[in-house]
Amino acid sequence: MRMKRRLFVFSALLGLPLGWLAWPTEAQPKEETPVPAAPVSIVSKKGSIEFLAGKTPAAIYEKGGDLAKPYFWPLNTANNKHVTRDWPMLKAPPRGTTDHPHQKSAWFTHGDVIPEGMELKRKVRGVEGVDFWSEAPNHGWIVCTGASDNHNEANQGSVTTTNEWRTANGDKIMDEVRKIQFFNYPTARLFVVDIDLHASVVPITFGDTKEGAFGVRVADSIAEKNGKGHITNAEGKVGEKECWGRVSAWCDYSGPVEGDTVGIAIFAGPNNPIPSCWHSRAYGLMAANPFGRAKSGFPAMKGKKNEKDLVHLAKGEHLKLRYAMFIHLGDAKQGKVAENYELFKKMK
Repeated sequence: MRMKRRLFVFSALLGLPLGWLAWPTEAQPKEETPVPAAPVSIVSKKGSIEFLAGKTPAAIYEKGGDLAKPYFWPLNTANNKHVTRDWPMLKAPPRGTTDHPHQKSAWFTHGDVIPEGMELKRKVRGVEGVDFWSEAPNHGWIVCTGASDNHNEANQGSVTTTNEWRTANGDKIMDEVRKIQFFNYPTARLFVVDIDLHASVVPITFGDTKEGAFGVRVADSIAEKNGKGHITNAEGKVGEKECWGRVSAWCDYSGPVEGDTVGIAIFAGPNNPIPSCWHSRAYGLMAANPFGRAKSGFPAMKGKKNEKDLVHLAKGEHLKLRYAMFIHLGDAKQGKVAENYELFKKMK
């Protein structure tokens, strides 16, 4: 029943039959009635979880034990375009970018997680705690240790995974439960990710760095630099200069892929206990960061340089965060990103 109510929010509030998303005004189909969304199925495999719309992959969540962290790849639009970069999972095309190999499509992590009182024998240079963001020597590992049975219903489904955050030596410092919900619509896809971080071993401090946390690396053609895309935030600001390091409820990256304009927005949950600044770059990175403070360089965090300004978890304490990826056709306006964020806010 809870899943049905959530779907109702995204459809009935738009005045549409259950399971239909509003068609953007600029992208009205020729048919009088929109085609219903394909049914959802979720298939768990040894090292991955497949999210299918009908028989077509909407996304694959890679979670194998040899990975530095789990990530989504590919992420496909409703018209089957890859909205995130394929490298380094695939060979880069001619003139394709090969920078930042740790930015694998879409992920959640942080670049400085400090396990208070625990000796770290190996660390990334310049990082006080454990670096889970980069894949430099001595980086940390987010290891998926289990996945629940999948729940599929009409054009929605969910799966819950468990992760251990480990040092370079393999010592656990923190537990995580990560629930992924997938909603499929005729012209858009929504992935809601609920994150429960548990300081189960020692007290945890999230260090002050721009390198975090819920991020995507968009396809090269969408990037502002060397591409034809645009970053837009909830306040209507456009471009890296206006959006980087600012607090906002959402941020969108849209641009052309194989002749069609498509985009991906990250939504920050309205009940998150910490607002997110945006580590959004013209080269193609877009990440919601709730942990960066003055040292990060974020303009919105200027002056927040004291220990008390950092995010701390006492041993046994939990931090719950919600983010979502809204994958749409058209740009931020045509894809009705702002309107759909308002509907997202009403989800339980």
